[in-house]
Amino acid sequence: MKNKDLLNIVSKFGTPTYVYDAGKIKSQFNRLVNSFKSVKNLKINYAVKALSNISILKYINKLGGGIDTVSIQEVMIGIKAGFPVEKIIYTPNGVSIEEIQTVAKMGVNINIDNLNILEQFGSSNPEIPICIRINPHVMAGGNSKISVGHIDSKFGISIHQIPLLLRIIKNTNIKVNGIHMHTGSDILDIEVFIHAAEILFEIASKFEDLEFIDFGSGFKVPYFLGDNETNIEELGEKLSKRFNEFCKNYGKNLTLAFEPGKFLVSEAGNFLCSVNSIKQTTSTVFAQVDTGFNHFIRPMMYGSNHHIKNISNPDDSERFYSVVGYICETDTFATNKRISKIYEGNILSFKNAGAYCFSMASNYNSRFKPSEILFHKNKAIEIRKRENIDDLLKNQIELEF
Repeated sequence: MKNKDLLNIVSKFGTPTYVYDAGKIKSQFNRLVNSFKSVKNLKINYAVKALSNISILKYINKLGGGIDTVSIQEVMIGIKAGFPVEKIIYTPNGVSIEEIQTVAKMGVNINIDNLNILEQFGSSNPEIPICIRINPHVMAGGNSKISVGHIDSKFGISIHQIPLLLRIIKNTNIKVNGIHMHTGSDILDIEVFIHAAEILFEIASKFEDLEFIDFGSGFKVPYFLGDNETNIEELGEKLSKRFNEFCKNYGKNLTLAFEPGKFLVSEAGNFLCSVNSIKQTTSTVFAQVDTGFNHFIRPMMYGSNHHIKNISNPDDSERFYSVVGYICETDTFATNKRISKIYEGNILSFKNAGAYCFSMASNYNSRFKPSEILFHKNKAIEIRKRENIDDLLKNQIELEF
Protein backbone atom coordinates (compact mmCIF):
# COMPACT_ATOMS: atom_id res chain seq x y z
CA MET A 1 0.00 0.00 0.00
CA LYS A 2 1.16 3.51 -0.78
CA ASN A 3 0.54 6.69 1.17
CA LYS A 4 -2.13 7.77 -1.29
CA ASP A 5 -4.02 4.52 -0.72
CA LEU A 6 -4.00 5.09 3.03
CA LEU A 7 -5.06 8.72 2.65
CA ASN A 8 -7.92 7.68 0.37
CA ILE A 9 -9.03 5.21 3.04
CA VAL A 10 -9.01 7.97 5.65
CA SER A 11 -11.02 10.20 3.33
CA LYS A 12 -13.66 7.49 2.99
CA PHE A 13 -13.70 5.84 6.42
CA GLY A 14 -12.23 8.43 8.80
CA THR A 15 -9.88 7.88 11.75
CA PRO A 16 -8.83 6.07 13.81
CA THR A 17 -8.81 3.09 11.46
CA TYR A 18 -6.94 -0.18 11.09
CA VAL A 19 -5.91 -1.16 7.55
CA TYR A 20 -4.64 -4.63 6.61
CA ASP A 21 -2.83 -5.49 3.39
CA ALA A 22 -4.06 -8.89 2.15
CA GLY A 23 -1.11 -9.16 -0.22
CA LYS A 24 1.37 -8.96 2.65
CA ILE A 25 -0.48 -11.66 4.60
CA LYS A 26 -0.31 -13.91 1.53
CA SER A 27 3.39 -13.27 0.92
CA GLN A 28 4.24 -14.04 4.57
CA PHE A 29 2.20 -17.25 4.43
CA ASN A 30 3.98 -18.35 1.26
CA ARG A 31 7.36 -17.37 2.67
CA LEU A 32 6.84 -19.66 5.65
CA VAL A 33 5.63 -22.53 3.46
CA ASN A 34 8.57 -22.17 1.08
CA SER A 35 11.05 -22.09 3.96
CA PHE A 36 9.93 -25.61 4.95
CA LYS A 37 9.38 -27.01 1.45
CA SER A 38 11.63 -30.00 2.15
CA VAL A 39 9.19 -31.23 4.82
CA LYS A 40 6.63 -33.62 3.32
CA ASN A 41 3.74 -32.69 5.63
CA LEU A 42 3.52 -29.07 6.79
CA LYS A 43 0.62 -27.39 8.59
CA ILE A 44 0.30 -23.65 9.24
CA ASN A 45 -2.22 -22.93 12.00
CA TYR A 46 -2.78 -19.18 12.24
CA ALA A 47 -3.01 -17.90 15.84
CA VAL A 48 -6.49 -16.39 15.93
CA LYS A 49 -5.75 -14.28 19.02
CA ALA A 50 -3.43 -12.07 16.96
CA LEU A 51 -6.27 -10.73 14.80
CA SER A 52 -9.64 -12.43 14.96
CA ASN A 53 -11.72 -10.56 12.37
CA ILE A 54 -13.79 -13.19 10.57
CA SER A 55 -12.84 -11.86 7.12
CA ILE A 56 -9.15 -12.26 7.97
CA LEU A 57 -9.86 -15.82 9.08
CA LYS A 58 -11.70 -16.57 5.83
CA TYR A 59 -8.73 -15.22 3.90
CA ILE A 60 -6.30 -17.45 5.86
CA ASN A 61 -8.62 -20.38 5.14
CA LYS A 62 -8.47 -19.62 1.41
CA LEU A 63 -4.66 -19.56 1.57
CA GLY A 64 -4.78 -23.13 2.90
CA GLY A 65 -4.06 -22.51 6.56
CA GLY A 66 -5.65 -23.91 9.67
CA ILE A 67 -6.13 -22.06 12.95
CA ASP A 68 -4.79 -22.22 16.49
CA THR A 69 -7.43 -21.19 19.04
CA VAL A 70 -7.28 -20.54 22.78
CA SER A 71 -10.96 -20.17 23.69
CA ILE A 72 -14.30 -21.73 22.83
CA GLN A 73 -15.30 -18.40 21.29
CA GLU A 74 -12.34 -18.50 18.88
CA VAL A 75 -13.32 -22.06 17.94
CA MET A 76 -16.86 -20.91 17.20
CA ILE A 77 -15.64 -17.99 15.07
CA GLY A 78 -13.29 -20.33 13.21
CA ILE A 79 -16.10 -22.76 12.41
CA LYS A 80 -18.28 -19.87 11.26
CA ALA A 81 -15.40 -18.70 9.05
CA GLY A 82 -15.54 -22.05 7.27
CA PHE A 83 -12.63 -23.99 8.74
CA PRO A 84 -13.26 -27.74 8.91
CA VAL A 85 -12.88 -28.96 12.49
CA GLU A 86 -9.83 -31.06 11.61
CA LYS A 87 -7.99 -27.84 10.72
CA ILE A 88 -8.67 -26.28 14.13
CA ILE A 89 -6.51 -26.90 17.19
CA TYR A 90 -7.68 -25.73 20.60
CA THR A 91 -4.87 -24.82 23.02
CA PRO A 92 -6.43 -23.38 26.20
CA ASN A 93 -4.75 -22.41 29.43
CA GLY A 94 -6.47 -22.21 32.78
CA VAL A 95 -9.97 -22.97 31.45
CA SER A 96 -12.49 -25.30 33.04
CA ILE A 97 -12.74 -28.99 32.21
CA GLU A 98 -16.34 -28.26 31.15
CA GLU A 99 -15.17 -25.89 28.41
CA ILE A 100 -12.62 -28.39 27.15
CA GLN A 101 -15.22 -31.17 27.02
CA THR A 102 -17.66 -28.89 25.19
CA VAL A 103 -15.03 -28.00 22.58
CA ALA A 104 -14.03 -31.66 22.23
CA LYS A 105 -17.61 -32.50 21.23
CA MET A 106 -17.24 -30.03 18.34
CA GLY A 107 -14.62 -32.35 16.87
CA VAL A 108 -11.58 -30.06 16.90
CA ASN A 109 -8.08 -31.10 17.96
CA ILE A 110 -7.51 -30.73 21.71
CA ASN A 111 -4.19 -29.60 23.20
CA ILE A 112 -3.81 -30.04 26.99
CA ASP A 113 -1.14 -28.43 29.18
CA ASN A 114 -2.21 -29.47 32.69
CA LEU A 115 -1.75 -32.89 34.30
CA ASN A 116 -4.85 -32.51 36.44
CA ILE A 117 -7.00 -31.61 33.43
CA LEU A 118 -5.38 -34.41 31.40
CA GLU A 119 -6.33 -37.01 34.02
CA GLN A 120 -9.91 -35.72 34.21
CA PHE A 121 -10.31 -35.52 30.44
CA GLY A 122 -8.62 -38.86 29.80
CA SER A 123 -10.75 -40.65 32.38
CA SER A 124 -14.02 -39.48 30.81
CA ASN A 125 -12.96 -39.28 27.14
CA PRO A 126 -10.31 -41.96 26.48
CA GLU A 127 -11.56 -42.36 22.90
CA ILE A 128 -10.64 -38.75 21.96
CA PRO A 129 -6.99 -38.32 20.87
CA ILE A 130 -5.24 -35.32 22.33
CA CYS A 131 -2.08 -33.25 21.94
CA ILE A 132 0.22 -32.49 24.88
CA ARG A 133 1.76 -29.05 25.41
CA ILE A 134 5.24 -29.33 26.86
CA ASN A 135 7.11 -26.60 28.74
CA PRO A 136 10.74 -27.05 27.58
CA HIS A 137 12.12 -24.68 30.25
CA VAL A 138 13.68 -22.42 27.63
CA MET A 139 13.74 -18.70 28.35
CA ALA A 140 12.97 -16.93 25.09
CA GLY A 141 11.06 -13.94 23.78
CA GLY A 142 11.44 -10.21 23.35
CA ASN A 143 9.66 -9.33 26.60
CA SER A 144 9.05 -11.09 29.91
CA LYS A 145 5.30 -10.80 29.34
CA ILE A 146 5.54 -12.88 26.16
CA SER A 147 8.11 -15.45 27.33
CA VAL A 148 6.06 -18.55 28.07
CA GLY A 149 8.43 -21.52 28.00
CA HIS A 150 10.53 -20.88 31.12
CA ILE A 151 10.43 -22.84 34.36
CA ASP A 152 8.11 -20.38 36.16
CA SER A 153 5.61 -20.12 33.30
CA LYS A 154 1.97 -21.12 33.79
CA PHE A 155 2.01 -22.71 30.33
CA GLY A 156 2.72 -26.32 29.45
CA ILE A 157 3.62 -29.51 31.29
CA SER A 158 7.17 -29.40 32.66
CA ILE A 159 9.78 -31.64 31.07
CA HIS A 160 10.51 -32.81 34.62
CA GLN A 161 6.95 -34.17 34.88
CA ILE A 162 7.23 -36.53 31.91
CA PRO A 163 7.27 -39.72 34.06
CA LEU A 164 4.01 -38.65 35.74
CA LEU A 165 2.59 -37.64 32.35
CA LEU A 166 3.33 -41.09 30.92
CA ARG A 167 1.74 -42.77 33.95
CA ILE A 168 -1.49 -40.76 33.54
CA ILE A 169 -1.62 -41.64 29.85
CA LYS A 170 -1.18 -45.33 30.65
CA ASN A 171 -3.79 -45.26 33.43
CA THR A 172 -6.42 -43.47 31.33
CA ASN A 173 -5.53 -45.28 28.10
CA ILE A 174 -5.85 -42.02 26.18
CA LYS A 175 -4.19 -41.66 22.79
CA VAL A 176 -1.65 -38.86 22.28
CA ASN A 177 -1.48 -37.82 18.63
CA GLY A 178 0.64 -34.68 18.96
CA ILE A 179 3.36 -32.95 20.98
CA HIS A 180 3.43 -29.15 21.19
CA MET A 181 5.51 -26.33 22.60
CA HIS A 182 5.57 -22.55 22.44
CA THR A 183 8.49 -20.75 24.06
CA GLY A 184 7.58 -17.11 23.49
CA SER A 185 7.23 -14.28 21.00
CA ASP A 186 9.73 -12.02 19.20
CA ILE A 187 12.45 -14.70 19.29
CA LEU A 188 15.40 -13.62 17.14
CA ASP A 189 17.99 -16.34 17.77
CA ILE A 190 17.15 -19.40 15.70
CA GLU A 191 19.42 -21.51 17.91
CA VAL A 192 16.76 -21.08 20.60
CA PHE A 193 14.26 -22.83 18.32
CA ILE A 194 16.75 -25.59 17.51
CA HIS A 195 17.59 -26.12 21.19
CA ALA A 196 13.90 -26.31 22.14
CA ALA A 197 13.26 -28.60 19.15
CA GLU A 198 15.85 -31.08 20.40
CA ILE A 199 14.07 -31.21 23.75
CA LEU A 200 10.77 -31.79 21.98
CA PHE A 201 12.21 -34.53 19.76
CA GLU A 202 13.52 -36.36 22.81
CA ILE A 203 10.09 -36.26 24.45
CA ALA A 204 8.27 -37.14 21.21
CA SER A 205 10.32 -40.33 20.91
CA LYS A 206 8.56 -41.62 24.04
CA PHE A 207 5.18 -41.69 22.26
CA GLU A 208 4.31 -44.37 19.71
CA ASP A 209 1.26 -42.98 17.90
CA LEU A 210 2.13 -39.39 17.08
CA GLU A 211 0.74 -37.72 13.97
CA PHE A 212 2.27 -34.26 14.34
CA ILE A 213 4.75 -32.13 16.25
CA ASP A 214 3.78 -28.48 16.79
CA PHE A 215 6.67 -26.07 17.31
CA GLY A 216 4.52 -23.03 18.11
CA SER A 217 5.88 -19.84 16.63
CA GLY A 218 7.28 -16.62 18.09
CA PHE A 219 9.19 -15.45 15.03
CA LYS A 220 10.57 -11.91 15.37
CA VAL A 221 9.27 -9.36 12.86
CA PRO A 222 10.83 -5.92 12.23
CA TYR A 223 9.00 -3.06 13.97
CA PHE A 224 10.92 -0.18 12.43
CA LEU A 225 13.42 0.54 9.68
CA GLY A 226 16.60 -1.43 10.27
CA ASP A 227 15.10 -3.62 12.98
CA ASN A 228 16.15 -7.27 13.15
CA GLU A 229 13.92 -10.22 12.28
CA THR A 230 14.08 -14.00 12.50
CA ASN A 231 15.84 -15.48 9.49
CA ILE A 232 12.97 -17.79 8.64
CA GLU A 233 14.75 -19.25 5.62
CA GLU A 234 17.77 -20.30 7.68
CA LEU A 235 15.49 -21.70 10.39
CA GLY A 236 13.57 -23.61 7.74
CA GLU A 237 16.73 -25.17 6.39
CA LYS A 238 18.09 -26.22 9.78
CA LEU A 239 14.86 -27.35 11.43
CA SER A 240 13.59 -29.17 8.33
CA LYS A 241 16.77 -31.22 8.16
CA ARG A 242 16.54 -32.17 11.81
CA PHE A 243 12.78 -32.88 11.60
CA ASN A 244 13.23 -35.17 8.59
CA GLU A 245 15.98 -37.03 10.45
CA PHE A 246 13.67 -37.50 13.42
CA CYS A 247 10.85 -38.82 11.21
CA LYS A 248 13.22 -41.33 9.62
CA ASN A 249 14.28 -42.61 13.04
CA TYR A 250 10.67 -42.57 14.27
CA GLY A 251 9.65 -44.70 11.29
CA LYS A 252 6.84 -42.44 10.14
CA ASN A 253 6.39 -39.14 8.28
CA LEU A 254 4.85 -36.85 10.86
CA THR A 255 3.32 -33.43 10.21
CA LEU A 256 5.37 -30.40 11.15
CA ALA A 257 3.05 -27.69 12.51
CA PHE A 258 3.49 -24.01 13.33
CA GLU A 259 1.06 -21.50 14.81
CA PRO A 260 2.20 -18.08 13.54
CA GLY A 261 0.18 -15.00 14.40
CA LYS A 262 2.43 -11.96 14.41
CA PHE A 263 4.55 -13.36 11.54
CA LEU A 264 1.52 -13.53 9.24
CA VAL A 265 -0.37 -10.33 10.03
CA SER A 266 1.80 -7.86 11.95
CA GLU A 267 3.54 -6.20 9.00
CA ALA A 268 0.29 -6.21 7.03
CA GLY A 269 -1.28 -3.70 9.42
CA ASN A 270 -1.30 0.09 9.46
CA PHE A 271 -3.08 2.03 12.18
CA LEU A 272 -4.17 5.46 10.98
CA CYS A 273 -4.97 8.37 13.27
CA SER A 274 -5.42 12.14 13.01
CA VAL A 275 -3.43 14.78 14.84
CA ASN A 276 -5.79 16.77 17.07
CA SER A 277 -3.27 19.35 18.18
CA ILE A 278 0.36 20.21 18.71
CA LYS A 279 1.29 21.05 22.29
CA GLN A 280 4.65 22.50 23.21
CA THR A 281 5.89 22.50 26.81
CA THR A 282 9.16 23.69 28.26
CA SER A 283 10.83 20.41 27.29
CA THR A 284 8.69 18.51 24.80
CA VAL A 285 6.67 18.92 21.63
CA PHE A 286 3.60 16.67 21.80
CA ALA A 287 1.60 15.49 18.82
CA GLN A 288 -1.80 14.71 20.32
CA VAL A 289 -3.80 12.20 18.28
CA ASP A 290 -7.41 10.98 18.14
CA THR A 291 -6.70 7.61 19.72
CA GLY A 292 -5.11 6.10 22.81
CA PHE A 293 -4.07 2.86 24.45
CA ASN A 294 -7.72 1.84 24.28
CA HIS A 295 -7.05 1.16 20.59
CA PHE A 296 -3.30 0.54 20.47
CA ILE A 297 -1.88 -0.73 23.77
CA ARG A 298 1.33 -2.43 22.66
CA PRO A 299 3.75 0.48 23.30
CA MET A 300 2.37 0.93 26.81
CA MET A 301 2.05 -2.76 27.71
CA TYR A 302 5.10 -4.26 26.00
CA GLY A 303 7.30 -1.22 25.34
CA SER A 304 7.10 -1.99 21.62
CA ASN A 305 8.64 0.52 19.23
CA HIS A 306 6.42 1.02 16.19
CA HIS A 307 7.60 3.11 13.27
CA ILE A 308 5.38 6.20 12.96
CA LYS A 309 5.13 8.06 9.69
CA ASN A 310 3.42 11.34 8.83
CA ILE A 311 1.78 10.29 5.58
CA SER A 312 0.20 13.72 5.06
CA ASN A 313 3.55 15.46 5.01
CA PRO A 314 6.20 12.78 4.45
CA ASP A 315 8.87 14.88 2.71
CA ASP A 316 9.15 17.84 5.10
CA SER A 317 12.11 18.29 7.45
CA GLU A 318 12.07 16.11 10.53
CA ARG A 319 11.50 17.28 14.10
CA PHE A 320 11.36 15.49 17.42
CA TYR A 321 7.87 14.69 18.70
CA SER A 322 6.34 12.71 21.51
CA VAL A 323 3.16 11.14 20.11
CA VAL A 324 0.46 10.83 22.77
CA GLY A 325 -3.19 9.81 22.94
CA TYR A 326 -6.39 11.26 24.33
CA ILE A 327 -6.91 8.84 27.22
CA CYS A 328 -6.87 10.29 30.74
CA GLU A 329 -3.76 8.33 31.67
CA THR A 330 -0.26 8.33 30.27
CA ASP A 331 -0.65 6.79 26.82
CA THR A 332 2.57 7.59 25.00
CA PHE A 333 3.09 5.93 21.63
CA ALA A 334 6.54 7.41 21.05
CA THR A 335 8.96 9.64 22.96
CA ASN A 336 11.17 12.17 21.15
CA LYS A 337 10.80 10.39 17.82
CA ARG A 338 12.01 11.96 14.59
CA ILE A 339 8.98 12.50 12.34
CA SER A 340 8.52 14.82 9.37
CA LYS A 341 6.97 18.12 10.50
CA ILE A 342 3.47 17.58 11.91
CA TYR A 343 0.52 19.97 11.61
CA GLU A 344 -2.95 19.69 13.08
CA GLY A 345 -5.11 17.46 10.90
CA ASN A 346 -2.16 15.43 9.56
CA ILE A 347 -2.56 11.66 9.33
CA LEU A 348 -0.04 9.49 11.16
CA SER A 349 0.46 5.83 10.27
CA PHE A 350 1.64 3.37 12.92
CA LYS A 351 3.37 0.45 11.21
CA ASN A 352 3.28 -3.21 12.24
CA ALA A 353 -0.26 -2.80 13.52
CA GLY A 354 -1.73 -6.09 12.35
CA ALA A 355 -1.09 -8.33 15.35
CA TYR A 356 -2.28 -7.96 18.95
CA CYS A 357 -3.54 -4.44 18.29
CA PHE A 358 -7.25 -4.35 17.46
CA SER A 359 -7.67 -7.71 19.20
CA MET A 360 -6.54 -6.04 22.46
CA ALA A 361 -8.66 -2.90 22.00
CA SER A 362 -11.19 -1.75 24.61
CA ASN A 363 -13.84 0.87 25.25
CA TYR A 364 -11.88 2.57 28.03
CA ASN A 365 -13.04 6.17 28.56
CA SER A 366 -16.21 5.06 26.73
CA ARG A 367 -14.46 5.54 23.40
CA PHE A 368 -15.69 3.70 20.33
CA LYS A 369 -13.55 0.94 18.82
CA PRO A 370 -12.24 1.88 15.36
CA SER A 371 -13.14 0.48 11.98
CA GLU A 372 -11.11 -2.20 10.18
CA ILE A 373 -10.33 -2.14 6.46
CA LEU A 374 -8.92 -4.91 4.26
CA PHE A 375 -6.91 -3.71 1.25
CA HIS A 376 -7.41 -6.54 -1.23
CA LYS A 377 -6.68 -6.44 -4.97
CA ASN A 378 -6.25 -2.65 -4.83
CA LYS A 379 -9.64 -2.17 -3.18
CA ALA A 380 -10.33 -0.92 0.33
CA ILE A 381 -13.08 -3.06 1.87
CA GLU A 382 -14.61 -2.34 5.26
CA ILE A 383 -14.55 -5.51 7.38
CA ARG A 384 -15.64 -3.93 10.67
CA LYS A 385 -17.70 -0.80 11.13
CA ARG A 386 -16.71 1.85 13.61
CA GLU A 387 -18.70 1.56 16.84
CA ASN A 388 -21.34 4.08 17.87
CA ILE A 389 -23.17 4.90 21.09
CA ASP A 390 -25.67 2.08 20.54
CA ASP A 391 -22.80 -0.43 20.55
CA LEU A 392 -21.64 0.86 23.94
CA LEU A 393 -25.10 0.58 25.48
CA LYS A 394 -26.63 -2.48 23.81
CA ASN A 395 -25.80 -5.02 26.53
CA GLN A 396 -26.36 -2.70 29.46
CA ILE A 397 -29.54 -2.91 31.52
CA GLU A 398 -30.79 0.57 32.30
CA LEU A 399 -32.55 1.08 35.60
CA GLU A 400 -34.93 3.88 36.50
CA PHE A 401 -34.61 5.60 39.89
